[in-house]
Amino acid sequence: MYTQCPDCLTVFSLDAQMLALARGQVVCGHCQAHFDALASLNSQLPPEPFQQLPTPRTGQAPVIELAVYRPRPEQPVAAAHGPTSEDFSQLKFTPQFARAQPPRERRWPWVTMILVLLLLLGVQLAWADRDALIADPTTGGWLRSACATLNCQLPLVRDVRQLRLLARDVQAHPSVNGALLIGATMRNDAAFDQPYPVVVITLSDVNGKRIAMRRLSPAEYLGDTAQLRRGLPAGASTALLLEVKDPGQQAVAFDFGFE
Repeated sequence: MYTQCPDCLTVFSLDAQMLALARGQVVCGHCQAHFDALASLNSQLPPEPFQQLPTPRTGQAPVIELAVYRPRPEQPVAAAHGPTSEDFSQLKFTPQFARAQPPRERRWPWVTMILVLLLLLGVQLAWADRDALIADPTTGGWLRSACATLNCQLPLVRDVRQLRLLARDVQAHPSVNGALLIGATMRNDAAFDQPYPVVVITLSDVNGKRIAMRRLSPAEYLGDTAQLRRGLPAGASTALLLEVKDPGQQAVAFDFGFE
């Protein structure tokens, strides 16, 4: 059942037991106004939008005929002829009404929707931080095992700090005048596959002053497109062969870097 505060028009839900104990007099939990809940008592809400609940019709009190319980009167031991008409006139019928249970709300659709939204949020956060998750030894191992089972491929993660230069060599180009041929071997010490890095070659003179510098993208020193797409596997080594312009006899030292 529903009733409405006449001051702030707030609609409240209440049951028959609460109404009977209060004898219809209640206090609004919103504006603290005292009012008669029976004045606007309704069994159901009208279609929205509405401002006020309809006022119940007043009239002659209804006659209650459907009895659900009648207490059995105590009969005196000395009575030998059974109950008389006077005894029946003294009986009082007390109507008992079953308390209507409010319909239970179906909460599982909302719970399911909240769980789906939380799952989507977790997927978005994981995708935004995928490089850190793949590079992490624990979560990266789980992801690689899952991908191996599902036959999928994780995105390549770049961490040039775990690339090691194992060997390097520079010499005059055997077939191109005014050019140098630089060979190097690098290894991926990470536990995950990496994209091939940008190789930075710096040539210096005897005083350590930089004379020339060249940045080579992976596409410039790798001719195999499939190898470039797969990246450098974890723990694998690869040999690089680079051709650069000879800066002259002043260049006596050279350095490798990865970006």
